[in-house]
Parts: sequence; C-alpha cells; structure tokens
Amino acid sequence: MKLYPGVECPLKDKKPEDIDFVVIRENTQDIYCGMGGVMHYGTQDEVASQTGVYTRKGVDRACKFAFEYCKKRNAKSPWRGLSEQDKKDGKIGQVTLVGKSNVLTFLYDLWERGFHEMGAKEYANIKRDYNHVDAACMWFVKNPQWFDVIVTGNLFGDIITDLGAMIQGGMGIAAGGNINPEGVSMFEPIGGSAPKYTGMNIINPLAAICSVSMMLEVALNEPKAAEAIEAVVRDLTANKMKSMAAGKMGFSTTEVGDLVAQGVADYKA
Repeated sequence: MKLYPGVECPLKDKKPEDIDFVVIRENTQDIYCGMGGVMHYGTQDEVASQTGVYTRKGVDRACKFAFEYCKKRNAKSPWRGLSEQDKKDGKIGQVTLVGKSNVLTFLYDLWERGFHEMGAKEYANIKRDYNHVDAACMWFVKNPQWFDVIVTGNLFGDIITDLGAMIQGGMGIAAGGNINPEGVSMFEPIGGSAPKYTGMNIINPLAAICSVSMMLEVALNEPKAAEAIEAVVRDLTANKMKSMAAGKMGFSTTEVGDLVAQGVADYKA
C-alpha cells in the first residue's frame, strides 16, 4: 500500500511518506476452506454454518514470510516509524499482527502464540505489535503511518487490502501477489479485472504494471528492474497523469503502457 506522488488520496492531509506499508495475507485457510453446510434450506428452521480453520503450519508460514519481508524491506535503513528507543534497542522494522482474539478466541490464540514465539526466538530485531481488525481499519484511515508490515488471516486480509488500496489512491494503482515461497507465484492488480471497460482502452494499467514490479522483486530476484519500474511510475503519477481513474488519466491505456516502457528503457539508477 503505497501512495505515489501526484496521486489523490481520499484521506485529508496524507502524503506519500504517510502511506507506505505491506499486508501479508495468509491465503489458503480460514473461512475459505469450504467447511460448513446448510440444514432445512429455504425454511424458517434453516441453519447455516461456515467453519474457519487454521493450522500451526499455515500460521507459521505466513508469519515467517512477514518477518523475512520486514527484514528485507528495512535492510538499508530502519523503518521511519520506529521510536528513538526502538532504534537504540536495535529494532529495524515492525510487524503488526491483525486479528480478532477477543472474539475468535481459538483461531487467533493460535495466531498470537505462533507470531510471538517466532518473533521472540528468531527476529528479536523486529518490533511486534497487535491490532484487532476493527481497530486496524480505524488506524488505516486515521494514522496509516503507524504501519510497516502487517500479517493477518485470509478473511481479514481480504477486507483490509481493499481498504488499503483505496487510501493509496484506488484500485487502478494497487498491486498484489499470490506468493508461494517455495514454488510458482501469481501477481495481479488487487482489484482483478474490469470487464465493463473491455475494449475501451481507458483503464489504468499501473496496478498491473506495479504487479510486474512486485514479481521482479519478490519472485524473480531482479531488484534493479523492479526499482526502474517503480521510479518510472512515480514520475508518471507526479508529472504526467491527470488522474488514476479510468477515462480521466489524460492518456489511453496503451499510451500509459508505452510511457512506462520508454521510461524503463531510458532509466538510469
């Protein structure tokens, strides 16, 4: 979730330095497992159930990715949101667990134990924090600068990433990835496709282009190529594009793509 220069943010007085954080969403478990059923369908006695499931393996895998990404993200300099005391204590970044342990007492007890045990044992130089999901939504709007890396479950991640996309300027700029640390990954705009704009050549392609940048960084180990795309996108949003909205960019979809391609070709670090 990154607010690029020149992109209109719906939050009052927030600047690019205030919105720059990452959400790691566990993407194989939770309510999405499909466990549940219906009895007495269509009657007054109808009962529906949907069961959320987490394994320790799934929790640990997501937490490890979040801690490792935080370490990589802040390798060159400590995260800007750390206090002076945190820096003196050797902290380089922060990972926030987003859950709902006051209600989902079994699921998020597992998450909290896994998160804190791993953090204390393997990542003592990374600050740990916790937010209930409703509080996290509130702080996204009020104080997004409080966040560095977030790790959360599948359902909550589904919700807060859309909120995050809007505070960074909308679905036209928001990139995401379905990441398999041990195999093939898939990268795509957070909003997916936009069928109603098919064939009109007016949709903003930057979310897809930024997804390519993410793929180069995370999956293909090509940080310089990712850096080039990011730099060109920042220049486009700051100096050339009128809006991130479809049909209001000042350019067609194709023209934006051509501008990025030429900019990357000309880019010098």
